[in-house]
Amino acid sequence: MLSVNFYTKEHCLLCEEALTIVEILQSMYSFQINICDIHERDDWLEQYFLLIPVVEINGTKLTGNQLTYPIIEETIKAHL
Repeated sequence: MLSVNFYTKEHCLLCEEALTIVEILQSMYSFQINICDIHERDDWLEQYFLLIPVVEINGTKLTGNQLTYPIIEETIKAHL
């Protein structure tokens, strides 16, 4: 099964919006969402602090203006 890592932190409005997109897509496609709070690991905090939210799909990382429904869906479909 495809696994999607969602890098986030508490009280992040952009993260909530991106997670909603990922959850909608999960209802259409079969994949697991792993919520990764960047404050749980120093390496995540260092790597993603300025980038969150980050959606990682099978090694492909989407950030910023890539976090749209069509781009996330296209990336998920490419890895199924």
